[in-house]
Amino acid sequence: MPSSLRLEKPASKFIEKIKDKTLARRLLGKIEKLKENPFPSDAVRVEEYKEDKVFRVRAGDYRILYYVDASQALIVIIRIDKRSRAY
Repeated sequence: MPSSLRLEKPASKFIEKIKDKTLARRLLGKIEKLKENPFPSDAVRVEEYKEDKVFRVRAGDYRILYYVDASQALIVIIRIDKRSRAY
């Protein structure tokens, strides 16, 4: 079970720019839940990423894209964005 979390630059920039604090809390809460269960029932594989097994989870109208590095016990959040721009 992964124990640490890393946000890539696009994901961390998105979180920093959010003005709606409720949305920020919801997104960060969903990310924290990934630490407990990196493959929740609503996780879906994103086929556009061929080199890594990238998954997405929903957080309202937003999508969180991530992959799991089991060898380092790490979850890497690649990108967070609105559904229409996430892929």
